[in-house]
This record gives sequence, structure tokens and C-alpha cells, in this order.
Amino acid sequence: MPLWPNGTPEAKGAEVPNKEFKEPGTRIVAGRSLNYVKEVSKPTLTVYRPSSAKDTGAALLVFPGGAYQRLAYDLEGTEACDWLNSLGMTCVLVKYRVPFDAHYPDVVEDLEDAQQAMRITRSHAAEWHIDPQRIGAVGFSAGAHLAVILGNHPDFKKEGAPETPESKIDARPNFVLVIYPGYLSNAPDLSKVAPSIGASGSTPPTFLIQTEDDNAHMENSLLYYRALKDVNVKAEMHLFAEGGHGYGLRPAELPVSHWTALAETWFHTIHVLKTP
Repeated sequence: MPLWPNGTPEAKGAEVPNKEFKEPGTRIVAGRSLNYVKEVSKPTLTVYRPSSAKDTGAALLVFPGGAYQRLAYDLEGTEACDWLNSLGMTCVLVKYRVPFDAHYPDVVEDLEDAQQAMRITRSHAAEWHIDPQRIGAVGFSAGAHLAVILGNHPDFKKEGAPETPESKIDARPNFVLVIYPGYLSNAPDLSKVAPSIGASGSTPPTFLIQTEDDNAHMENSLLYYRALKDVNVKAEMHLFAEGGHGYGLRPAELPVSHWTALAETWFHTIHVLKTP
């Protein structure tokens, strides 16, 4: 489903060439390669539904990572949807616009796409058998940053941006999972959270995962966790010694590869999933 069937806000009245293409990644994760999607100019969402017998009514928007230059569409996208569907949760996989030389607040297309994806999802809640009060967001790496920004700035509106039928629908996720995030610190200063993050008492309950040897810096999670606690937001953080960056949900010998079990428990803790 296109996020902007009448054209993206920045492309209003003009056709933007669709240069999107898939590119095999050179990295091997858990013995398998991965695929990137690049040059996305026409963002979309794709809905993956669980079986009717398992459907819980909960849903998550999924934002793959890729440094805002590309999207790790299988490793941090479709494979996340397989996991969520196995829990009885609907997955809404968001293919947001890339690449950009910057991210929010210097560039806002990423946040606009995330807002629109959430609003479309809530507008179709009845049709897709989703509880509009149990729609979360999960992001990986740059996608984790985008999930955080969506949770903290759901009402952002660029001056002069056109109204859409969904504009008045709440874009704030009900909960957020932040998986090996980047860009949350005020880099190169790793002692302060980035000023644009904007955690507040309205920030959704948040779950964080990262490893000490992550080249995107464990401080991203540490600083954001502290910012959440300072404004009394429910937050759960798990830090592991090893695992690096970009492992997705693929099984490995390292303990961090079991983070999905911790997340499933958290879904029950915050009552997104019902405990039998």
C-alpha cells in the first residue's frame, strides 16, 4: 500500500522517479546473506497478518535499519514479521524513503513516512482486526532511531505540508522496541542524549537491546534509558557483552540472539499480550 498515493509531501505536483532496487548484502549473518532495498522514493507499507486462530489484535510497525542509506529488508524486516506473526501479532512493514545525507531533525521525510504509516494503520484497524490501542513500533539501528523519533514527535508537521485524510489520526505508537539503536547520543559526545530526541512523559513504554561491542555505541541505549527514567517512562533495557551490530533475529551462539524471548515476556508485562 502506498503511504502517499497522491505523491509525497515534498513531491506534490511532481513525479519522482522510482529508482528502487534490491542489492545483495556482502555481510553474512548467522550463516546467511541478506538483501538491501535502496533508492526508495515511493514509500509503502506491507501488512503481514497472523493466522486467525492465533490473532491477538496487537500490531507493530517495523522499521528496518540501514543508516538511512538503504533498508535491510529481510534481516530487519520480513524476518521480524515472521516472528511477530508467530506471536499472533500483525506486522506492518514500512519501506520508508532512503537515502538521505542526514536524518531528523535536519531531514524530516523519514518521520513523515513513519507518521503516515501509523495513521494509515490506525485508520484500517477494524478492517485488519487490530486494536488501535495496541499498535507499537519496532526499529533496528537507524530504524530504531526512527521508532524513537516517532514515539517522541508524533505530532510533528512541516510548515506548508498538505493535509491528508489521515492527518488528524494519532501517530504515536502505544509501545516501542529499540533494537541496537544509532543516533540517540549527541555524537561525537557520547555523554549526552541528542537534543532532538525529546523524551517526555508522553513517550511510550520502551524496550531496549544493545551490546557492549556494538560499533554504533552502547551509549545510545544507556543515555536514552536514563532520559526515559528522568521523565518517569516505563522502560526495560538489556545489555549484552558481545554481538556487535546488525544481527537481526537470526539464531546464534551468543546470548543476545535470544532477545526475542525477552521481548515476548515484555509484551505480557505491559499487557500488549495477555498472559494465559
